[in-house]
Order: sequence, then C-alpha cells, then structure tokens
Amino acid sequence: MHDERAVKNRKLLSNVTYTAKVTVAFVLVAAMTAVVAFGVLSFVWQQHFQTYTRENIQRIADTTATAIGTKYANAGDWYSGALSPASSASELSEGVGVQVLDAGGSVLYDDSRTTDSGSQISLAPQNASSIATASIESNGEKVGTVRVWVYGSSTLLTQADQEFRNNSYQAMIFSSLLAMVIALILGFSFARGLVQPINRISRAAKRIGDGDLSARTELHGDDEIAQLGETFDAMAESVEKDRQLERRLTTDVAHELRTPLMAIQSTVEAMVDGVFEPDQERLETVNSEVQRLSRLVDAILKLSRLENRSTRLHMQVVNVGELIQSIISTHEAFVHDQGLELVYRPQEDVYIYADPDMIRQATANLISNAVRYTPEGTVTVTVKKGNEMASIAVSDTGIGISDEEAKMVFSRFWRADAGRNRAQGGLGVGLSLVKEIVDQHDGFVRVEGAKDVGSTFTIFIPLFSEERVRARQQKEQKANERTLKR
Repeated sequence: MHDERAVKNRKLLSNVTYTAKVTVAFVLVAAMTAVVAFGVLSFVWQQHFQTYTRENIQRIADTTATAIGTKYANAGDWYSGALSPASSASELSEGVGVQVLDAGGSVLYDDSRTTDSGSQISLAPQNASSIATASIESNGEKVGTVRVWVYGSSTLLTQADQEFRNNSYQAMIFSSLLAMVIALILGFSFARGLVQPINRISRAAKRIGDGDLSARTELHGDDEIAQLGETFDAMAESVEKDRQLERRLTTDVAHELRTPLMAIQSTVEAMVDGVFEPDQERLETVNSEVQRLSRLVDAILKLSRLENRSTRLHMQVVNVGELIQSIISTHEAFVHDQGLELVYRPQEDVYIYADPDMIRQATANLISNAVRYTPEGTVTVTVKKGNEMASIAVSDTGIGISDEEAKMVFSRFWRADAGRNRAQGGLGVGLSLVKEIVDQHDGFVRVEGAKDVGSTFTIFIPLFSEERVRARQQKEQKANERTLKR
C-alpha cells in the first residue's frame, strides 16, 4: 500500500507543470519565511512589549508613591489630602487599579473595593508578580506602599495595550499573507519567464525530430539557458549540415560509381553486340574503369573506417624527415613523368608520436593532389619543427585555390575542376582522408594559396614528448573501456 501510494504521488507530481512547481516553491518559501519571521517577531515583540508595559505601570507606582510621600511629609498624616495622588493615578488609564498601604500593611486606599453580600472585598490580585509596588518615604523613612495593577492581566497590559498588541499581530498576519500573494505573482512570472525559453528549445527539438532540420531556438544571451539555446542551435546546424553532406555524399557516390560502371557497361554491351571487337584496347578500357572503380570504393571504405574509429592506429615514435624521405623516393619518378620537379627540404631530428603508415598516406595524397593541379613547375615538400608542432608542407606552383574553395577543399567528392580531375583519375576523397588522419593524431591541416599562383597544404602534428604519449595512451584506454561497456 505504501509503495502504491508513493507511485501515485510520483505520477501526480510528474503531471504538474514546471511553472506550477516553481510557483508553489516560491509560495512555500514565502510562507516558511513568514512563519519563521512571525514566530521570531512575536517572541521578541512579546518580551519587549511586556517589559515596556511593566515599566509603564512601575513608573505610575513610583510617581504616585513619590507624590504621596511629599504630601504626607507636608501634612503629617494620611487624612489631609495625602492620598489624593492615588485617586489621580487610578484615573490615568482605564483598567488600572491602585492600592495604598501604611507601614503596618493596613489598607488606606483601594479603588478596587466593592460590596459582595453586604461585605467589602478588594479585587487586587493575590499574585505578587501581577502587581507593581513602590515604597512611600517621608523624611527618609518608609511610611507605606503603593500597589498598582491592571485588571484581568498578569502581564500588566492595559486594554489599550492589548488592543495595540492584537492589532500588531493582525498586521503581521496580513503582511505575511500579502507576501505570499506577491510571491505567488512573482513566482508565476519568474517561472513563465524561465519556462518560455525551455519551451522554445523543446519545440525546436520536436520540429527537428519531425524532420524539420531548419528549426532553431533563436536564443541569445549570457545566462545558462540562453547558452543552452545557442548550443542547441549550433548542434541543429551541425545536424542539418551533416544531413546535407550525407545527401550530397549519397548523390556523389552514386554519380562517381555510375561513371565507371556506365563506361564498363557500354563497352561490354558493344562487344557483346559485335559493335566492338574484344581486342586488347577494349579490354584495357574495361580494366582501367574497373581499377578506377576499385580505387574509389577502397578510398571510401578507408575513410569510413577512419571516421568510425574501426581502424586501429599503430602509434610509435617517428622521425618525420626519414619517413617523408621514403615517400619522396617512391614518388620522384611519378612526379618527373608529369613534367614537374620534386624538391624536398627536411629539418633534422623532428620526432612525432604517430602511425607511420597513416602519415605516409596523408603526405602521399597531398603530393598526388599537388601534381594533379600543377600543369608545370615545382612541387616542394618541407618538414619543419615548431615549438609544439611538427609540420609537413606540400607546396605547388599550379592553378592555386581561392578563399571560398579553401573552405570546401576537405569535403568529400569536392573538386575545384571536376572535369579535369575526373579525366586524370581524381576521386575527390583524398583530402578528406588527409584531414581525418590528421584529426586522429590530434593535429590539424591548413591550406593557403591564391589563384594562378599555387597552393600550400600543411599538416601539423604534435611533437613527441613523454607527457603526450601518456596522455594519448590514457585517452585510448578510456575509449577502449567505453567500447567494451557498449
């Protein structure tokens, strides 16, 4: 039964809106504050007020005793007007009683005397704490006592005092209720203002979930919710861009695959129909397109595996100058066959922690790209050591690149000159592969150039250090642990 009740309570709370929860929280805080303040103020006020009223009654007793003592000293007895101040004191405030006793304790004056069943009785309280007393002195001797009290009050509060106290409590209660009402209004307004941007984020998320990738929150500001909205918009923009790239990738892949397939199909059909003889030339054409198709599929698979982290990097300490020298040796003949000059400018003792095969492939792709876009001139490969990064730069004197093209050059299947590239066998995947390899080595790649002047692609990889190796190994270990948990 207890569990069922708890479940029902949780369901009930889950159905309450966030605005209502925040509003109720404001009201509860205001109520708790009011209760605490009311309790503390009541206690302090009560103590202070009782002290204040007792002092007032005591002051009346002292003043009356002094006045009676003066008149007694002048008259020499009690019956020549010495008790007149007592009568005046009882008239100062309604509900105040005054009694005068002589030195022997006999009652000389009592304004509370009344007749009950034919006998005189006094209404003076018996509890000494409810009475304020003062000694009557004449010529330095105590000749009597003045007693002052308030009818029906053990704290010496007069009726006016009691009314004032009650009115004060009523004012505090009213103030507490007013504070709760104000808290209700402010809480509701605050909650509405807080929930509004959250609702905008929720609506934008729902629209994106329904397929509208253009939905944005349009929230801006320095507070946490505005920053959340900006982060959401950035994420949505990234998702939309990725979806566009995905669609473009699908189109481009289909187009790239169709080109060699159409060439193969048309050639084979022509040979089957007897239009072409299945000679060496025709078979070479088919083989060339098959090879091109194979290279394209292989490049796409390699890029996909890198992006999915399914290809394990074999990290080790690499001398960049020696690594690139091996690439220069294997590409020198290829570059010369294209009518270009290959220049290599290495700096010694440049070490990085990397997968040598991956760095070799990235550099080879850059050299191939430079050759493809350089009709004549020089391709220069430079290795340098910076403060934090090692750099591998491949420069050419080819057609160059504009600022707008530089922003798209690492996108898959993008070409600055699609027709010429395709004719020369370019796949449009090589630079995307370079960027992915460099990213997985915690580096970055930069492109610079100008139209008809040439371009420079520079790979930056962190220099080798024991600290970087440990950090890299810890990162890989955590990634492996996450993979195993999945």
